[in-house]
Amino acid sequence: MSDFLQQLGEGKIDFVGQQTVDRISRVWLIGTTIISFIVGFLLQSLPLTMAIFGGSTALMAVLIIPPWPVFNQHPTKWLPVKSVEKKD
Repeated sequence: MSDFLQQLGEGKIDFVGQQTVDRISRVWLIGTTIISFIVGFLLQSLPLTMAIFGGSTALMAVLIIPPWPVFNQHPTKWLPVKSVEKKD
């Protein structure tokens, strides 16, 4: 359990995870916009439209803003550091 909390606290996310979060957020926001507009239009309620959109956006933020370990499944392998000798 402590490894999970440590990874969560470090905030590491790889490039594939960044693409995944970007894709999720785009699809989520577009879908929520369409759904909230349709529900609000059918019920003729602007506050309901804003409540659906705002609640869905808050839920999305809770799910994708923290650096969950699932977004760090493909860590980048960097080249080893070369030692450089200084010549005087």
